Amino acid sequence: MPKLTKRMKSATAKRPTQTQSVADAVKTLKSFDAPKFDQSVEIALRLGVDHTQADQIVRGSIVLPHGIGKEQRVIVFARGPAATAATEAGADEVGDEDLAKKILGGWTDFDVCIASPDMMKIVGPLGRVLGPRGLMPSPRAGTVTPDVANTVAEYKAGKVEFRNDKGGNVQAIVGKLSFDNTQLVENIQAFIDKVLGLKPSAVKGIYVKSAHLTATQSPSVRLAV
Repeated sequence: MPKLTKRMKSATAKRPTQTQSVADAVKTLKSFDAPKFDQSVEIALRLGVDHTQADQIVRGSIVLPHGIGKEQRVIVFARGPAATAATEAGADEVGDEDLAKKILGGWTDFDVCIASPDMMKIVGPLGRVLGPRGLMPSPRAGTVTPDVANTVAEYKAGKVEFRNDKGGNVQAIVGKLSFDNTQLVENIQAFIDKVLGLKPSAVKGIYVKSAHLTATQSPSVRLAV
């Protein structure tokens, strides 16, 4: 097990043992000694869902009120007017067969992949590359859509996707530590409210079992949800 740095030891010693409100958790994160870069802030919720049951999958997306402090690289599979609209909306790369060949060749230097429905014959075979990386477009996630331009704009504005993993965990970046406290609190609360609103009807027990907030190089803080 790697040794903790002096800064991490100091932060761990300051970390409260009890759960905190979102506002207090943000204050706690900001009280830790920080590295020389602007850390991302991430939330993780452990849900009481059974990932093997299709009716208990928690998946969605949200445009956070203040973005995430990072401009996401967005590519789009589209042709004709849709391709033009995607480019005008700020897509980093737009294409069809040539773009697919580039990805099959090993290129995955992007954060979001969007496709118009008529492009799925081209995009489908990319599943073995994009799927394991969480980049495969899907109608359920809203990344297979005829309105590619609006979807590009949303992701450029800070839209984040989430889906529970096999352990029932849902996590997402909710901003940068340099955001002011109010911005972080509003982003975090918006994400929590979104996940709470997606509680599957099949879940009868405790839905949110635990919640933690952390920065890139800090210990996590337990949230009261």
